[in-house]
Amino acid sequence: MIDRLVIIGVGLIGGSLARALRRSGAVGEIVGVGRSAANLEAAVELGVVDRFEFDAAEAVRGADMVVVAVTLGASAAILETIGPALDENTFVTDVGSTKLSVVASARAALGARFPNFVPGHPIAGTERSGVKASFAELFEDHKVILTPVSETREEALHAVVSLWRATGASVVEMEAAHHDQVLAATSHLPHLLAYTLVDMLAAAKDSSEMFEFAAGGFRDFTRIASSNPEMWRDIILANREAVLQMCEMYADRFETLRRAIEAGDGAAIEVIFERAKLVRDRSVVSPHPSKRPAEHAVLPLKRGDGDQ
Repeated sequence: MIDRLVIIGVGLIGGSLARALRRSGAVGEIVGVGRSAANLEAAVELGVVDRFEFDAAEAVRGADMVVVAVTLGASAAILETIGPALDENTFVTDVGSTKLSVVASARAALGARFPNFVPGHPIAGTERSGVKASFAELFEDHKVILTPVSETREEALHAVVSLWRATGASVVEMEAAHHDQVLAATSHLPHLLAYTLVDMLAAAKDSSEMFEFAAGGFRDFTRIASSNPEMWRDIILANREAVLQMCEMYADRFETLRRAIEAGDGAAIEVIFERAKLVRDRSVVSPHPSKRPAEHAVLPLKRGDGDQ
C-alpha cells in the first residue's frame, strides 16, 4: 500500500498508472504535479488524482513514492528540483523510454537519495496524450522494464516492482545500456520510419490524393506518427548513439532490398519477405487488442503468468 503517491506529469502514462493503482486498491492519496492547470483540473474531475501542485519540490515532501512521468527532456530538471526535498525513505522511479541518460541525471541530481531511485520503463502506450487519454487497463499483460544499478536499494526495487505488478503488468530487469539498444531497434527506429514516411508523402505535390487512397496497411504502419513530437524528439536525442546504429543497420538492409528490386531479382525479394514473415509470425506476439474501454469502468485486476 502506497499511502501517498506523487505523479509528476499526469498524462497518458502517469494518468493511467494512477487509475490502475486506485482500481487495485494499492494507493491512498494521489497528488498530481504538472504545468497545465487545465490538464490537472481535468485529472481531479476525472478522479485520477486527489489534488495537484505546481511546485514539484513541495509536492514530494512526505511522499512514499514519486513517479517522474514527464518527457525525457524535462526529467533532469525535475530530478534536480525534487532532490533536496525528498525524505530519506521516499522511493522514486520514472517511465522514460531511455535509461542511461536518466540514470546519469538521477545520479547527479539526487545525491544521497540516489539509492532510492529505480529507473523504469513501461512497454505500453498509445499515440494519444494527456490525462483524458489515460485508462486503467493500459499496463495489463504488458511488460515493465526496470534497470536498477549497483547502488539501488533492495527496498526501493521491491516497492517499485510491487507498484507495477499492482497494475497488472509483468516486471523484468535489464541493464540500462541493453535496454537502450533493444528499444532503439523495437520502438525508436519504427517511430523514425513512420514520421519520415508521412513527412515524405506530405511533401509530394499529389499528397492529398495519396492520403485519400491510403489503405489499412498505411494507417497501421503510420499510427505512431500521431505520437507527441516533443516527447519523441527528446527520446531520439537521449538515445542517439543506439538510434544511429539502428539507422545504419536498417539503411544497409534496405539498400540490399533496393538493389534486388532494381535488378528485378524476384527470388531475392521473396527470400527477404519470407524470412521476415517467418520471424514476425513466430516471434512478435500481440495477444490482445488495445484494452481501452469506451468508458473508464472499474474492471477486475488481472496479473500475467510471467509475474515472478
